[in-house]
Amino acid sequence: MKIRKPSLAFLTVLLLGTSTFIGGCATTGMERAAKTTTSMQTVENEYRQTATQVDATTATLNDLIKPDQADQRKAFEAYKASVARMDNQGKQLTKNSDEMNARGKDYFAEWEKSGNKYTNPEMRELSEQRRSEMSQVFAQIPEASIGVKGSLRSYVTELKEIQTYLSNDLTPKGIETITPMAQKAIKDGENLKVSIKPVLAAIQNVRTEMAQGGTTGRGAAAGGSQDSDIKENMNKDIDKD
Repeated sequence: MKIRKPSLAFLTVLLLGTSTFIGGCATTGMERAAKTTTSMQTVENEYRQTATQVDATTATLNDLIKPDQADQRKAFEAYKASVARMDNQGKQLTKNSDEMNARGKDYFAEWEKSGNKYTNPEMRELSEQRRSEMSQVFAQIPEASIGVKGSLRSYVTELKEIQTYLSNDLTPKGIETITPMAQKAIKDGENLKVSIKPVLAAIQNVRTEMAQGGTTGRGAAAGGSQDSDIKENMNKDIDKD
């Protein structure tokens, strides 16, 4: 017997909601979905803040290495502060990304467990079908982020090494010597921003798939976000060129 596939939003709410009554789970499927999408929103914000901090760091580095810089000490201190913020931002992004991935694994693992408890074979098949589809969509995020964290670490390392070099030789000649490395770091920062775009697109795709309700255009997603917010975020361009 061929099963007719219900609408995406209705089926997702149905399957997640029925898990509340199966096995008396303390945490419902909807609650786990909410935690997962909240984590995605946090990570999305962190990626956007990372791109913004790259721009800020680039500005201080450009100011530091410009030939007519009148106050090298002041420019260097501004650069140091920006590097520290970049370093902290990278650590925060890594922490929140790991948490998001962990919540995603828990969400789909518990969904699989609750789905196996259906006595109706058709419901069990529907549950597994949707779980498989959604887990594949969620997998787009870690796939898109492959290499991004490594590039971020390399970028921060470059910034710190420039800082160390100039802390020992903050002279016009020292700045002139390190300028090619500084220009490379600036370029690497731009490449990092480009690599972030596919990750943001993947997160938006998953959040859209996990949206519950939404028939009015203002329906809250599982993580509490709204369709209009998703569209607004998608229109934000990382590049400021």
